[in-house]
Formats: sequence, C-alpha cells, structure tokens
Amino acid sequence: MEIQDVYAARRAIHGLVCRTPLLHSPQLSRQYQCEVWLKLETLQPIGAFKLRGATYAMNRLSEEQKRHGVVTCSTGNHGRAVAYAGQRLGVHTVICMSSLVPNNKVEAIKALGADVRIVGQSQDHAEREALRLTEEASMTYLSPFEHPDIIAGQGTIGLEIIEDLPDVDVIFTGLSGGGLLGGVGLAAKSASRKVKIFGASMEKGAAMVESLKAGKPVQVPEYESFADSLGGGIGLDNRHTFQLVQQVMDRVFLVSEDNIAKGMTDIFDAEKFAVEGAAAVGFAAMRQHPLDLRGKKVVFVLSGKNVSSDTFDTALSIGRHMQ
Repeated sequence: MEIQDVYAARRAIHGLVCRTPLLHSPQLSRQYQCEVWLKLETLQPIGAFKLRGATYAMNRLSEEQKRHGVVTCSTGNHGRAVAYAGQRLGVHTVICMSSLVPNNKVEAIKALGADVRIVGQSQDHAEREALRLTEEASMTYLSPFEHPDIIAGQGTIGLEIIEDLPDVDVIFTGLSGGGLLGGVGLAAKSASRKVKIFGASMEKGAAMVESLKAGKPVQVPEYESFADSLGGGIGLDNRHTFQLVQQVMDRVFLVSEDNIAKGMTDIFDAEKFAVEGAAAVGFAAMRQHPLDLRGKKVVFVLSGKNVSSDTFDTALSIGRHMQ
C-alpha cells in the first residue's frame, strides 16, 4: 500500500460519499482533559465509515465481475455499505453474517435489496460461506478489510483529518480487521511526522490484538459486545492489514464493556450523538488506561451510529451509573 492509492481512492469516491465534518467538542475536552475533536463518519448515508472502502472497491469492478455479483461477510456495516453500493450500481450482492450480528443491522441490509445469509456464530463461519459462493457461483469476494481498495478508501478519512487539523497529535480509531486504522494511519503519517495512531478494541475477542501479540494472524473466539462491529478474525492468510497495522499503530488498548458503555453515554450527553460501541472505544481507553494527553489535539473517529435502541438504552443505563 502506498499513499498514492489513498489519493486515487479519494478522486474516485468524490461525490459518492460524504466528506465528513471534524467537530470540536468543548464539553468532552473538559471531561477528558485534552482537546477533543470528533470525525463524524456517522453522517455517511449508511451511518458508518465503511461506505468509503466499499464504494471505491465496487466502482473498480470489471463489467464481468459486476454481472456475476459480489459476496462478502460482515459484522453489519461493511455489508450495508456493499449492499448500498450494489444497489446504486445495479450489482447483485450477497451478505453473509453470523448470528451475533444485531437484527437492526441485518434488516437494514435486507432493505437495500441484498441477499442476506445468516451462517454460524462467528465471522469466520460467515466468511467460509462467502468464499464458498465465490467458487460455486463465480461471485467476487470483497473482504471487509483485507483488500487494497478497501484500505485505500478508508484511508481517505486520514487525509481529511490532516487537512482540517494539520497539527493533530493523536488519532484514535477502533481496531478490528485493521482496514480503518491501517488506512487512516498510512494517510495521516504520510502527511504528518508527529501524529500518533492509537487503536482500541474490546477486552474479549480482539483478533488483531491477539495476532500482534503472537507475531502472526491467529484465531480467537467471538463474544457479544457493545462494540460488536469490532468482532471477527483477521484471516490466517492475512497479506495486507496485519503488516500495515504493525507499521502505523503506535499504541493499542483493550477496554471493558462498562467503559465502552460509558464512552457511548459521554458522547451522547455532550453532543447528542447516539453511536455504536465501536465508535466509543477511544473514550473507553482514555477512561481505563493512564493516558496523559493534556494539551494535545486528539481526534476520535466516530465510526458508526447503527446501534439498536435496546442496546443503546442498555449502554446508557450502565454508563450513567459510572463515575
């Protein structure tokens, strides 16, 4: 991956996805004792950043690939992005998901005309079904993260952050398969020598974190989490994101479910944004770990807002009982 790939992605998706605002939050800045900026990927048409990578990758398909259709596996938002792009392009899409994906995300994908298949109880199970379809139905498989076009598309977020806040000190993103953090880190570090890239994930089932510890991609069990969109493996034959995350990430933090809930609550109370747990893990890390970022300009990528009302109410209930 090169920075030129990210610039190519930006040119290609211009006018098809939103250039999202970077919002300064005085209340969160006081609360977290640093200068807090929010990158509002929640304002994308599908409510999540995944539209960037999916749009770029789908638009680069050949006409033959479009005729055969696209299949993917997803914890929700990538599937929604592929379905959205497929609807616009007239491309048949099949989205494979596990039973852990919240129903609100499943229904949103169905509403976009995609063929939804619920397979097993993990992202790995869903991926196996998707790969089977590539063999039997000659469909094109579009990974949620392990694809150069996907990574380049997500990297456009980093370009926008640096352009809007050139002296940013830290960028926090959720860490799952590494497409978001890897793309943002590549773009931001190509433009700024001082910026640090911090990742955060849930304490149980963080595949990329466990893989980094092991020095190679490994499988981990999946668990229910407020940060459900960070679930799933990175692929044992990972050729792109594992190495890229190693290169661009400066620190990584594991966070508890209670602190994720508190982060969701704090964002809502300060700015009235109802976000997914994956969008709040940076704030959870700030609460749970000894980080001194006083006086620093810190950008938190609010990666998605596709949280069910029941899950969000549960998070608020927990968050409001925490100090």
